Amino acid sequence: MVELMGPGTPLSVDSITSVLHPTGLGQAELWSVLSVETSGCGYLPDRRPKILFERHVFSRLTGHRFDAQYSDISQPTPGGYGASGAHQYQRLTIALELDAVAALQSASWGLGQIMGEHYRDAGYANVEDMVAAMVASEQCQLQAMLAFVSAQSLIAPLRAHDWCAFAHHYNGPNYAANNYDGLLAQFYAHFAGGSTPDLQVRSAQIYLSYAGFLVAAVDGVPGAATRRAVLAYQAHTGVAQTGVIDAGLLTALSRRA
Repeated sequence: MVELMGPGTPLSVDSITSVLHPTGLGQAELWSVLSVETSGCGYLPDRRPKILFERHVFSRLTGHRFDAQYSDISQPTPGGYGASGAHQYQRLTIALELDAVAALQSASWGLGQIMGEHYRDAGYANVEDMVAAMVASEQCQLQAMLAFVSAQSLIAPLRAHDWCAFAHHYNGPNYAANNYDGLLAQFYAHFAGGSTPDLQVRSAQIYLSYAGFLVAAVDGVPGAATRRAVLAYQAHTGVAQTGVIDAGLLTALSRRA
């Protein structure tokens, strides 16, 4: 059985630079896609990767043999997702008991929500290895996403900001129904203006969420909710309540995680 909870290490400046450099993409393009796919964070507060279980993929991969008895997780048509977050793992757990490999291939994983069935394009020999990487770190999640984008010849349209072409192949032919291309354009306009996330703040937000301290969003913006979470953490651990995010705080938070 593949372990579904791990360190959940956040992105760092070095990890983003090392993965982006060969593609010629900038951070604004990257964060545009990540914001649409996962609101810019690859993990749940319990350190499991964000997933979405696709019942129609599981149905196809298992020859429809579970459609009648397990209609929630196996149907020829998309949909029936239910709540995001932990509920998706409830669905995955049932599918794992029926057909583990097909189950892992039927979920989309991590920052870029890459389907498990695309493990080869994501750079892995099998889906189990891909999932293990998704569990390990956001850098691995990002590497898998960009390997998939490259394998699908989507670097050029993303670099050219051809949102429709990218959305059509990355999100599917019905992308316009969800305004996928429009959202990409909106986020790019925001991030291209110099508003990409502060990765130190973002890491603190992720680690605070792992530790059970509420942050409004994992967005790399040091807002009031983040400051309250830092103060609460500092009070809980008995250190000076400064509300400041610095290297010492990140070290303490990462050790706790």
